[in-house]
This record gives sequence, C-alpha cells and structure tokens, in this order.
Amino acid sequence: MNTTLVIHPAVEAERLAKIETAVFTLQIVNAVDEAAAMAAMPRADAVFGKITPAMLERATQLRWVQAATVSLEHYMFPALVEHPCTLTNMRGLFSDVIADQVMGYVICFARNLHLYIRDQRTATWNPRGGEGGRVSLAAGPGIVNPIDRTHLTLSDMTMGIVGYGEIGREIGRRAGAFGMTVHAVDPLPADETVWPLERLGELLRESDFVVIAAPHTPETVKLFRTAIFQKMKKSAYLINIGRGAIVDLNDLVLALENKMIAGAALDVYEIEPLPPAHPLWKFDNVILTPHVAGYSTKIAERHLALFLDNLGRFVRGEPLRNVVRKALWY
Repeated sequence: MNTTLVIHPAVEAERLAKIETAVFTLQIVNAVDEAAAMAAMPRADAVFGKITPAMLERATQLRWVQAATVSLEHYMFPALVEHPCTLTNMRGLFSDVIADQVMGYVICFARNLHLYIRDQRTATWNPRGGEGGRVSLAAGPGIVNPIDRTHLTLSDMTMGIVGYGEIGREIGRRAGAFGMTVHAVDPLPADETVWPLERLGELLRESDFVVIAAPHTPETVKLFRTAIFQKMKKSAYLINIGRGAIVDLNDLVLALENKMIAGAALDVYEIEPLPPAHPLWKFDNVILTPHVAGYSTKIAERHLALFLDNLGRFVRGEPLRNVVRKALWY
C-alpha cells in the first residue's frame, strides 16, 4: 500500500522533485491551498508543513506530522495534542549558528566592541578600562556605570544557560572552549551536570552571562520579570535567543534603568519588529538584532535533509528524529 503525504503549504518545484525522488512509493499532494489539503486529508498518512484544526478533523489515518519549524507556540492546538499521531519538528538545524551569535554577543560585552563600534562612527578615541584594565570610579562625565569600562576575561566568567536542548548544549560547548564555567537548568535534565529548574535562582546568582535558550511554552511565558532580574548579578548580562515571550520587555527596561543588570542582548522580542519608539533602542549597553540568530546559507539544505531522512524512516517504519512531547510544546 502506498503512503500518502500531504504538503501544506505547497513547496516549490525544485524541492518537490527531491521529495518525489527520495521515496518512489510515495503519493504526494502538494496542496496549493487549505481546501486542497482538506480534500486530501481522509487518505493522508503524513503531513509536512502546517496542519490546521479543520485538516486534522478530516484525517482518518494520519500517523505523522512533520512541522517545518522548531518553535511550536503558533502550531499547537488541543486536538493535535490529543491526537495519536506523532509530531516531529526541525530542532537541531540552527544550533551551531545560534551558538555562534551568542558568543558574538558575549565577546562584544567582554571586550566592549559594541561601544567601540559606536565610537568609530563619531571618530572618538576612547579606550575603556584604563591602564592595565583598571577602572577608575572617578571616570568623569558621561560614564554612567564603571562596569561598562571594564574589559572582561572570559576564562574568569560563568555562563548560565536556561534551557539545555540542542541549542543550549551547543552554546555551552562554545563557552567551555573559551574557558568559561558553564551551568545549565532544564525541566528535563539529561544528566547530573544539568540542574533542575528548582536551581534557577542559584544559576542566576552565579552567572556573569545568563543565556535564554528555552522554547516558548505556557510555563516560560514572561518567566523573566523583575523578580528574576533582581536575582542576577548587577554585573551580569542577559542574552535571549530563545523566544521573545519569555522576557517581559517593560520589566527589562526597568532593570536596565535601575542598573539591576549590566546589559542585555536580544534577538527575539515580545513584539516584532520592535517599535522604533521602544525605549530599548536608547541603551548603549544593549545589543538588538532583528531575529537573525538562525540565519545561515546552510539552513535550507539542512531543513530538506532532515525532512527526507524522517520521511524515509517513516516509510520504513523506523524511529523518527525530533519527536515532540506535544503536551509540552517541544
């Protein structure tokens, strides 16, 4: 019996040809719209892309859904959670490039590169840290926070990672290569080196850089608010490459204004694009990037390769990669 795959939304001809040649016994419906997908759902064994509640309601033999994304906060709905089908996602595609970006932020803060780049635009010669890296508390006008003038030594620093999945582990490996001490918390600790979430407060107190690499779930929405920032070192930096909903931006602005933390780097936001009038734009000790941490010329190739690998596994009855715990959204 042939396997029927419904692709929704439709993929371009080049990608479709590669899918067709990967598994010759496959019947493919490259649905041009949801109506076409709906019509094919009664015979669908698998779906690649977006499945809607209406599509799922018409499914009578669906066994597998491959999401085209890593994050699932806009994907999940109650009927899909309850349905016996297996859901897989695209985690693992972005781990190395996102980890690279995190270390870019870390190095900027450690070596004040973000400030020197701003100085360059105004032709300002402003060595920060003083002779031998010593900081004068009488730094003079315009220096709001002596911490900003320090050049940090990463091998003396501790990184705390919130969410230790594939991205978190890759960040940890890179931080370790710089000689940093690495701590991590996760709701599902893989081994004894990863702390349970109950130790989040301890991680915050010990970390010079706190990196959010967690997914958007009901439990992580606005996890980082004032109470959390108050537990961090005043000399610590927050980095968020997880999901925007995890950090309450109003509370982050207050934390920066009140010098609860030394600075922040964000690639994801509660509201995207971040409005031009948002106060976060004004801080010299904040690095803002427009949700690009996962960008790489390698991603499209990896995306297709992961799907084709899983498709072959599905047809052969082998275990699938990246199976999602649907009730947890990851």
